[in-house]
Amino acid sequence: MVSKLLRFGRRQLHTIVSRDIIKPSSPTPSHLKTYNLSLFDQLAVNAYAPFVAFYPSTRIYQSSHDKTVELKNSLSHTLSRYYPYAGRLAKAGPTYVDCNDDGVEFIEASNDGPLSDFLHRSAHEDLDQLFPDDLIWYKSNHKAHTDENERTSPLSVQVNHFSCGGVAVAVSLSHKIADASSILNFLKDWATVTRSRGEHRDLSHINPHFLSYKTRNIKLPKNMPDRPQGDYVTRSFVFPNSKINDLKAKITNMTMESGEPIMNPTRAEALTWLIHKCAVAAACKTKSGIFKPTGVGQVMSIRNNLVEQLPETSIGNLYLLMEFPTRDESDLTPHNIIGELRKRKKEFRSIKNTETALGIVSEMCSDHTAMLETTKRLDDYYIYTVINRFPTYGIDFGWGKPIKVTVGGVVKNLIIMMNTPNGDGIETLLSLDGQDMKIIQNDPELLAFC
Repeated sequence: MVSKLLRFGRRQLHTIVSRDIIKPSSPTPSHLKTYNLSLFDQLAVNAYAPFVAFYPSTRIYQSSHDKTVELKNSLSHTLSRYYPYAGRLAKAGPTYVDCNDDGVEFIEASNDGPLSDFLHRSAHEDLDQLFPDDLIWYKSNHKAHTDENERTSPLSVQVNHFSCGGVAVAVSLSHKIADASSILNFLKDWATVTRSRGEHRDLSHINPHFLSYKTRNIKLPKNMPDRPQGDYVTRSFVFPNSKINDLKAKITNMTMESGEPIMNPTRAEALTWLIHKCAVAAACKTKSGIFKPTGVGQVMSIRNNLVEQLPETSIGNLYLLMEFPTRDESDLTPHNIIGELRKRKKEFRSIKNTETALGIVSEMCSDHTAMLETTKRLDDYYIYTVINRFPTYGIDFGWGKPIKVTVGGVVKNLIIMMNTPNGDGIETLLSLDGQDMKIIQNDPELLAFC
């Protein structure tokens, strides 16, 4: 398999070198062979979430082959703790994972150019080739599959070597089994195991917290729609902390006249308001000035936001979606958007525990008509995911910290916020309609804070 990046000064080749199956270093105990998916998991999008971390060249290994062998060995040990990731689940509508230790596919690829060229000259879409077998968001689901009983692996890995000795470690993990926090915890733990080196690795600090769920007799609507794809492109915008502080001050001053000023908005709150306002304005311009009602959906982790908090290492789709409409221009004020976010955060933080949260969601799912209507309505919303609390740039395989960590693929109206490498700002990935992106990339209000 060869991919060609024609925008480079010369043709750059990205070639698959080898494929292997990595199984856990020790068998999964019989009492853990079935891992029931929660209702949160079953409602998650049927897609693969792709994360990739880039590392510069080091002299720790004599060759890329030695580095690959080390990564395979450490992955095997890590999978003994993350045993569901090495199992199999139904491709459509899974309710459990068969933890059968069938293993994960490990692909090795080679790029004949230096890592610096790839990072500096490639567009976001060029990341796609770094991930295994098109397991990028919804792309894997576009292929024709006639067997309803077909099963798939939750996890696949691709390690990409560059001519300079740099490497990109990419993972694609089924969103049916994990959220962003789960994926990043797995990468961190795999890196920790790799750093320990040797056959007798220390796994004492690798303790993913898998929650036990009873089987819920909930019949979800058939053919739940996924977020459709189209001419959507992803671009990165970096907001320095100094500029974000200016934005926060602007928001407080703007809301002062209302008598209820928004004090101390978080970085995520401030950027959500700014980006949403600019994204809606861009969409309005491409539609001949016609305002199209839309909305805000922000993913909120419930690990530390319930009365009975969960360990940060808890694995699964442990989030709720805070959502509200923006029907007209008057709804785009910081007072409305940030105020609505805070109102919903307060409501979620009053939920006692996961069982209570699951009960609320279960009751919502019982009304199929309302659920399908909600899904259709949310299709026009902008979805914001904030992962800036996770130490993304602490994922160290023993080669030092990554120089870049990002998310691959393109998803409709998705906005992802994460820390910059030095923690001096927030990098935001925006996936928007191609025409909307052309406008927002030149929006003076947005660029004033970049």
